[in-house]
Amino acid sequence: MDDLVVAAIDCGTNSTRLLVADRGPDATLRTLDRQMRITRLGRDVDASGRLDAAAIARTVDVLREYREILDRHGASEIRMTATSAARDAANRDEFLDAAEAAVGVRPELISGTEEAALSFRGATAELDPAAGPFLVVDIGGGSTEFSYGASDADAEASISLDIGCVRLTEKFLAHDPVLPEELSNCLSVVEAHLDDVRGAIPELHRARTFVGLAGTVSTTAAVEIGLATYERDRIHHFVLTKHAVEDVFRTLATETLAERTDNPGLEPQRADVIVGGLCVLVQVMRRFGFDECLVSEADILDGLAMSLLDRSTPRPLT
Repeated sequence: MDDLVVAAIDCGTNSTRLLVADRGPDATLRTLDRQMRITRLGRDVDASGRLDAAAIARTVDVLREYREILDRHGASEIRMTATSAARDAANRDEFLDAAEAAVGVRPELISGTEEAALSFRGATAELDPAAGPFLVVDIGGGSTEFSYGASDADAEASISLDIGCVRLTEKFLAHDPVLPEELSNCLSVVEAHLDDVRGAIPELHRARTFVGLAGTVSTTAAVEIGLATYERDRIHHFVLTKHAVEDVFRTLATETLAERTDNPGLEPQRADVIVGGLCVLVQVMRRFGFDECLVSEADILDGLAMSLLDRSTPRPLT
């Protein structure tokens, strides 16, 4: 085992997350620290085409906190990514400059396909290859990434769609509670986008395990379990049935925002966008015929950290 400590930071549309890790005794990724803050970097970016100054400030404040955590752990290798919100924003450099000043490294503005590949690697690293092929779906704030493959090495096919919990909520779900016609319209839009998934991933029908990532999926699991406080070990690799997903969807979609926040497992900061995210989750299960969703708390952060540890691994002499 080496003593290299690495860190991954993901600046997403809805949340800003951190993973600090090293290589464990069994040569696998060992988590030293995980943090998540909902900063809503992508608020209104779909409508305005720009990142809001207050959203940038919120996110950079969190990044300064993360820099202190990195220093405490002695992280020497860092990868920080910016995804959908930054990809869409004309003033992205304002954020990238401020983030670089806060952390000391510049965020990588990665494409949707790069995001999907990193998420696939992180999500499947701990899974039994016999459970594959896997369809990994990362429901983000601004986009959703789909990746397919049979192992933890590389995704064989992937696609990124501009449907995410924040984007869908801001575009289609304006009322509180959500109007039936708004919900129907949102579901129809998601269904239309899913046609592109079949085109990009023709092997999709061979997937044996559907792996769901990110806040919408983990929140659905937490609500189904009834967790009063977040417990990663109870959510990670929890199996959500289609019946459970539909039940949570019906409940949350018919409640007011205030009523939604009373559900154990649902963070108040996520309550306003959870229905938009659930529109994606339920449509994936309906359209592609999945009866179960394996919830994974390992995702793009784990993929980023693994990539840093890979760089430090000496190549064998030939």
